[in-house]
Amino acid sequence: MRPSIPTLTGRRAALGAGLGIAVWLGAGCSGRHGLDPAASRGTQVFSGLSMGTSYTVRIAMPSLSPSGVVAAQTAVGEALAEVVALMSHYEPSSELSLLNVQTIGRPLAVSASTLHVFAAAQMVHGASDGAFDVAMGAAVEAWGFGVSRPAQRLPAVDALHALQRRVSGPALALDADAGTITRLSPVLANLSGIAKGYGVDRAALALQRLGIVDYMIEVGGEIRTLGHNGLGQPWQLAIERPDVMPQQALRIVPLSGRALATSGDYRNFFMHGGRRYSHEIDPVSAEPVVHALASASVVADDCMAADAWSTALFVLGPQRGPQIAAQQGLAAHFVLRQADGRLVETSSPAFDALGASAAA
Repeated sequence: MRPSIPTLTGRRAALGAGLGIAVWLGAGCSGRHGLDPAASRGTQVFSGLSMGTSYTVRIAMPSLSPSGVVAAQTAVGEALAEVVALMSHYEPSSELSLLNVQTIGRPLAVSASTLHVFAAAQMVHGASDGAFDVAMGAAVEAWGFGVSRPAQRLPAVDALHALQRRVSGPALALDADAGTITRLSPVLANLSGIAKGYGVDRAALALQRLGIVDYMIEVGGEIRTLGHNGLGQPWQLAIERPDVMPQQALRIVPLSGRALATSGDYRNFFMHGGRRYSHEIDPVSAEPVVHALASASVVADDCMAADAWSTALFVLGPQRGPQIAAQQGLAAHFVLRQADGRLVETSSPAFDALGASAAA
């Protein structure tokens, strides 16, 4: 599926419904998402397109005027568009695209927002033993998940070895005082694993500046919340059951004032020789990950962190991912495929403390 607007996708497919997470509005016996009229009572809802996917905003403030809703729509749209303009690898004039053609060793002056996202990416890179790496753009392109999206196929062996050598050393240098980023080697940066979460955070901040304190904003499956839903309860977010269409909820997470993001291999992938090749690339091998993990979800105070860490933990896999999550104190939930087709869930102590429940 090829979006016609500048996007930040590449790590994830441009899916209208997003990956892994939905707002839980009640369910029938089938487990499919349905609308609970009580939950939506007094809730203003609007949606749109940005970042190559759809977004939805729910505001549980019955007193909000029609003009207030219009102001919220405008603020969210502008916040997301600003992030796209700065960090989309589809937009030739974005700071990210300019960085990718900048002479190696020559600093590029960037905005505070772009520098902030790259700095956060470096932090997660270090804390995850390199599992999260924004310098993997060339590998994303080579496997057919990037801008050009060629027929998805296996790269030639020599091309794969070249990719592995390209990302084996230092790639980017940040200078916070000068406000610059420097490419140290001929890598392509790709912020698809973190910028959408940052966009959600910027949109959430825009709502709060308008005095909106009870909201849920979702962009392609990345969600941030504040306050309560139309029932006066924490927002009920559903982690999706992998490999099922139409989407079904697996676990319900009550959240207020926090964010949730999921990474997985069950939406954007291709099959070759009986193996699933997903868009989640392992920086060590420059290849799609190979393990039994179907999804990793992370709850964090901001969506940028949830976005980046869900990718990192998914890449780390079913053994190392939970270990790092526990070490870092992350609220993380994992879904593993068994050889017999069953799904097994596991989670970190911080996630268990959230009070999530199995979907009906």
